[in-house]
Amino acid sequence: MAEFSGHLSLQAVARADRRTVLAHQSFRAPYHLSKPYWDADAGVLIVQIVNPTAGMLAGDRLESTITVAAGANLLVTTPSASRVFKMHSGHAECRQHFAIAAGAWLEFMPEPLVPHRGSSYHQITTVAVAQGGGLFFVDPWLSGRVGHGEAWLWDRLQLELTLHVADQLTLRERFDQSGLEAQALATWSGSGPNPCFANAILIPPNGNEHPPSPPWREALADLHRDGLWLGTSALRGGGWSLKLIAPSSLLLRQGLRDTRRILGNHFPQLTADPRKL
Repeated sequence: MAEFSGHLSLQAVARADRRTVLAHQSFRAPYHLSKPYWDADAGVLIVQIVNPTAGMLAGDRLESTITVAAGANLLVTTPSASRVFKMHSGHAECRQHFAIAAGAWLEFMPEPLVPHRGSSYHQITTVAVAQGGGLFFVDPWLSGRVGHGEAWLWDRLQLELTLHVADQLTLRERFDQSGLEAQALATWSGSGPNPCFANAILIPPNGNEHPPSPPWREALADLHRDGLWLGTSALRGGGWSLKLIAPSSLLLRQGLRDTRRILGNHFPQLTADPRKL
């Protein structure tokens, strides 16, 4: 079976009229780009990354680099879930790198990752935000192909995230478990038999200028209720870590929609319509 070595490189810049454009784009299957859309009201360029294949198989290697220059505002999303299929041996790997300059904004919010029965997947994410840059990064994933009775049946899931803000290491997270190990943790936490997860990072532009307990934090806390768990933790330098757990993909989607709505009252770039939610 053929193995994919996918490549994606994007550079967003601001024109003299302050409109964001892609100054550079390069991609190789299974990556494909839909036509970018300019949201004039939010001042954000929306780019959808499409995977025209069914999903990832053993031996597939994907690497992406997204750079946002000063004055540019970019939203990168996907139209459908990313699926990792059963593997008799080996694993699939995805490396993604994001760099946000001072005065730039990046929102990265793909559809969830769905690990299938017997799959093994390793994702390595590195993010560098310059002083004065802004970021809303979301990494959602499901416990498996629940509709086919395949929750928690993946072999191994590794999710690594390293975040630097103003050249300082701000956050390093690593999740590395089998499906059965993760199921035991989910059962212990009381989050339901087949929960869905989202790990989000918010770096406000000029984060040090924002109050230690911003008004949107209380509004997000009100979303924490039966059917949705949502917590926020402060990072040094004014950033925030947000964790969402929901008993279904529909409730997770609603939780992310409500989170963007609340944050959009304070960060106008988040009022951009992804044209799919």
